Amino acid sequence: MTNENDSVQSMVLGDVEVIRIIEWHEPFLPASTMFPEASADAWKDNEDWLVPDHWRPGDDSTVLALQTWVLRSGGRTVLVDTGAGNGRERPGMAPFHHCQGDFLGLLEKGGVRPQDVDVVVNTHLHVDHVGWNTVDADGQWVPTFPNARYLVPAADDFHYGPDNAYGNGAQEVDRLIYEDSVAPVHQAGQVVLWDGLHRLDEHLTLESAPGHTPGSSVVRLESGRDRAVFVGDLLHSPVQILHPCCNSNACLAPRQAVASRRRILERAADERELLVPSHFGGAGAVEVRREGGGFTLGPWAEWAG
Repeated sequence: MTNENDSVQSMVLGDVEVIRIIEWHEPFLPASTMFPEASADAWKDNEDWLVPDHWRPGDDSTVLALQTWVLRSGGRTVLVDTGAGNGRERPGMAPFHHCQGDFLGLLEKGGVRPQDVDVVVNTHLHVDHVGWNTVDADGQWVPTFPNARYLVPAADDFHYGPDNAYGNGAQEVDRLIYEDSVAPVHQAGQVVLWDGLHRLDEHLTLESAPGHTPGSSVVRLESGRDRAVFVGDLLHSPVQILHPCCNSNACLAPRQAVASRRRILERAADERELLVPSHFGGAGAVEVRREGGGFTLGPWAEWAG
């Protein structure tokens, strides 16, 4: 659904350049499966603006984007999440199994070479956020970005790593994800584990927002009068702005996820932060407003091609 010419977009917030890299923008799971707590009316009542970028009513499919954010800040290049990766064994995860995409080509189109990247932020350690952490070099997984520090939430590293037996062994694929996309970066000595708050520079700060996973996190941007918050998988659909109590089916701690989501939405509304989730299609980012005791959508982001 994404036109190749629209796959790399940019904007400037204060002194920070934001580049949006869109690998794909396609129908995903049925809304009733992905958001089991959301009523059918939550979708039907908002059909006029959910279609076609966020929902396909004919078969009830959610429409999601797989994307990475490049932040040029303080003379450094920061990647927020790294997609699904190529050539991975992901049994039971059809959209990510043996993928073959052109992520590095899209980065190059945005003016970013692997050796130029200074920091990689994994907001959490799910399949579609760590895949391009590594590449296959003659049968061995090695860091894609040789000069980067990889900032990984300590709670997720423990939960999905060998110390907690790869997510308590709930899914065999969690072990595969850790072994091919996280462990090699540890072995290269490029991982920095953090928890709570971690300041990247004068404009960018990492903040824990657990619930979706134990270490789920957001990246806050403050520069001049501009504010943004890159929220990872705290939200997958704009329906969750209107109904923040509705979790995705991948939230490990549902009550904690709702509390984190409400907290982030409250601050976004009060401080006029641009809300930038990992998987929103369309314009990809939106302002949030308070309405009654809840929230509504403000203006969508405007990008340059």
